[in-house]
Amino acid sequence: MTDAAPVLTESRIKSLDVMRGFAVLGILIVNAAFFAAPWQTSQNPLLEPLAVDASSVWSWFLMHVFFEFKCITLFSLLFGASIFLVGGERSNKERGAILRRRLFWLLIFGLIHATLIWYGDILVTYALTGFLVMFARSWKALTLFIVGALLVAFSVFMQTSFGLFYEYIPREAVDEIYAMLWAPANIDEITAAFRGDFLQVTVQNATTWSEFIINAFIGLLFRTAGVMMVGMALFKWGFLSGRAPVWVYGLTLAIGAAALAVVGYQAWLNWQAQFDFTHMMTRGNVANVALSIFISIGYASLFVLLVKAGARFLTEPLAAVGRMAFTNYITQSIIMTTIFWGGRGFGLFGEVDRPTLTAIVFGVWALQLIWSPLWLSRFSMGPLEWLWRRLSYARPVSMAKSAPAVG
Repeated sequence: MTDAAPVLTESRIKSLDVMRGFAVLGILIVNAAFFAAPWQTSQNPLLEPLAVDASSVWSWFLMHVFFEFKCITLFSLLFGASIFLVGGERSNKERGAILRRRLFWLLIFGLIHATLIWYGDILVTYALTGFLVMFARSWKALTLFIVGALLVAFSVFMQTSFGLFYEYIPREAVDEIYAMLWAPANIDEITAAFRGDFLQVTVQNATTWSEFIINAFIGLLFRTAGVMMVGMALFKWGFLSGRAPVWVYGLTLAIGAAALAVVGYQAWLNWQAQFDFTHMMTRGNVANVALSIFISIGYASLFVLLVKAGARFLTEPLAAVGRMAFTNYITQSIIMTTIFWGGRGFGLFGEVDRPTLTAIVFGVWALQLIWSPLWLSRFSMGPLEWLWRRLSYARPVSMAKSAPAVG
């Protein structure tokens, strides 16, 4: 077998699959608000139709404290590890060619997903960032970790500094910004567009994606590249694959738990402040932005320890979801847009409250936790995983259960 040959299914690193499964499920509960209502509701939990009160704030708290930023960060850590897993050292030209094809086709899939299915796509960002990070895959683990940590710190600094700007401008100007962003007329216009016919919905989706990618890509690039580098370093050190000493996982789990407690306290303060605009744009999100990477690494430690402990009833379903992460991610978009958008489904956009939306997410989770093991009992990989690998390796790749599956 050459270095560029597919990895046997039984040789996959289970801890990575478990983490990936948890991450892709957790991403959905954060993305759900963008599927179901105007994007402004993700900024202000008091905006209808996803407004929370004392009886429903738990649904926002659950999403914000345990999943927001944490799962996308964990997914980015794992993507960084996969760049080295697939591409190997830069001296390996054959594996490098496979990595470039893999990222190219991810970009194509991402553009299709972003423009035709859902504007909140992350695949384009991952592909473009991957084309940069792949040049660092032969760096020493410590170098990767330091550079990655600096990029993440810079991203946090820029995001929080921009927010602090609101403390130094007149309240009247803040109110004008508030009125512009969260004006009922703007929300009504977006709601009407996503309840429209197929063409209206598709145009609105593509327009929203183009605005997001123009306004947010550079900020995303710094953070995503940094997290990917940290993930590659953690993989080279053996942390993500479970080869670090147990005390290391215990320590990082404790740090992650402490960070989670701080984010939970900040969330409670946000609720006490009734999600005031200035508060949310300044102090209200600092803890979550700054500490999410520690929580994500803590989650990784937890899943490594569960795998080591043989907790198969927890790890096996998550590993199956993780082995089909690409298929499950795209399937989530198809299911949610079918439920909420007009022209392609039931048109419930702007119709459900946050607890109901959370229940829908739980339903999709259950579906994917059931269907992923069932599919993998017959096949070695998901359908989109097969297509991606077929294109990346530029040769036939069997999906039969007994055949090799690309890692």
